[in-house]
This record gives sequence, structure tokens and C-alpha cells, in this order.
Amino acid sequence: MPNNEQIIEQALGRIATGYVFAEKTESIDAAIRRRLQAGAYDGLDGPALCEAVTADLQEVCPDKHLRLLWVDEPQSLEPADEDAGRAAFLAMLRAANQGVRRVEQLDDGVAYIDVRLIPDAEGGAAVVGAALHLAAGSRALVLDLRACRGGAPEGAAMWCSYFFPDDQVHLNDIYDRASGATRQFWTSAHLPAPRYLDRPVYVLTSAVTFSGGEDVAYTLQAHGRATLIGETTRGGAHPTDRYPVTEHIMVTVPTARTVSPVTGTNWEGVGVVPDVAVPADRALDAALDAFRASAS
Repeated sequence: MPNNEQIIEQALGRIATGYVFAEKTESIDAAIRRRLQAGAYDGLDGPALCEAVTADLQEVCPDKHLRLLWVDEPQSLEPADEDAGRAAFLAMLRAANQGVRRVEQLDDGVAYIDVRLIPDAEGGAAVVGAALHLAAGSRALVLDLRACRGGAPEGAAMWCSYFFPDDQVHLNDIYDRASGATRQFWTSAHLPAPRYLDRPVYVLTSAVTFSGGEDVAYTLQAHGRATLIGETTRGGAHPTDRYPVTEHIMVTVPTARTVSPVTGTNWEGVGVVPDVAVPADRALDAALDAFRASAS
């Protein structure tokens, strides 16, 4: 079993070689080593060590995906099997109905879709399309992302595509450190349901909304296609890899970053700020009030 110093050494090595902001790795390394040499991590058990190191990491570099993470279930220390990891992710999405929790017709001709995860585009296309089919005849749409904790960037682009008329909208880019390449995400040319155009879209957010859910909210807001109502989101914009250090400790390292072609930046560390700030539990009522006011 590695001791705390060995755990930290391995974690810092992963950060140095993988973190998307390579220019920040030296200051991260120096700060954690200073704390290590000062005895800040002496005698800490696994969960406490993860909590302390994560707090110190985020003090020097406020990236909410950069963490030392304790997991109760023992994990393999073998090199990650990308195919197995993807298969597990897709299985989770299937079990969660591709993230679509509920579709409902509300009063005043408003459609409501509760989304808890952003799916892979290929696997989720049919379910997302079915939800948009059900919403197609409505006068306005409420997209509830208050409990959406993440998902796939391809799925975020698919969701956003429904609210634009064609495949000519540049949604965002993702820069990958390992390859040095930037992947562009554009609206899709073909979708399995009618596009939702020329009607208001209200996106509900909370302090829980994270990662892929934030991607959808931020992109629609940046392009002026939705009104965001609720709370400022959690603030995680960087695609992240997880590396096991021990059977119960992993280091999570952001290896890429999202960049909006509209804003030139993203929501990392600051969250997506709603257009109408209200407590999350009042966001749906506020959205319905906003629609009634606009329709009167």
C-alpha cells in the first residue's frame, strides 16, 4: 500500500503530464510539495488525504475537475480499458433512459423536459428525438437541467442542434492537450425529430448543474437561443480523465478545455450565470411567469 507521499507523487506526475493547462503544472506541483514537506498530509487516512489535497489543488488552481478522489469500491490498478469505460458509460445512460427523466405538457401550451444526463449522441438520439416529438406542438419549452450532472459533449451538441434552423451554427470547440488538436462542434444537419424554432426556450439551472448540463445551458445562452432561469451552476467546463493511484484513490485530471466561439471562454470555475436569478426550487414557476408575461 503506497504511503501518502507516494500517492501524492503519483498524482502530481499525472497532473504534470496530462493537465490541459500545461503552463500551470509547475505552480501546482510546487504548492502541493510545500504542503507535503510542511507535514500537512502526515497521518491522514485516505478520505481525509483526498479532501486535504483537493482543497490545496483548488486553492492554487480553481479547477473543479482537478481532484484527488476517494472511492469506496476497490478499483483495478491496470491501465484503463477505454472500450470498457465507454461501455460502462453507455450502460449507465441506457439505465437512465439516456438522461430524459420526464416529458410533460404543462398549462398554457408549455412543454417540459426534465434532463438528468447528457447522452452520447448516437445512443441517445432516439430518446431525445422522442422527447422533442412530444414537445413539437407546444408554444414554449422548459428544459430542466437543475439535476443534470454531466454527460457527453457530442450529446450536448445534439441537444443544442434542435434549437437552430440548420447545420451552420458553430456551437463550441474542445482543445485536447495530448494531441494538440481542437475539435469543432456544429449543429447537426439531420435530426430524428422536428427542430424547435421560433418559440421561447427556458433553461432551468441550479448549483448542482454540472459539466455537460452546463455545456447545453451556456451554449444556448451564448447564442441567444434560451433564457436561463435559476441559480449559477457548479462550474466544470473541462473534459476529464480519471487515473487510479491506489485501489481506493484516483486523481481526476482535466485533459481538454471547452471554448465558446461566441464568448472566447467557458464556464470553468465561475459557472453559468442565469439571466433570471431565483432559487432553484422557484425556477419553474419563474419560467412560466416569464412566458405568460411575454405572451400577454
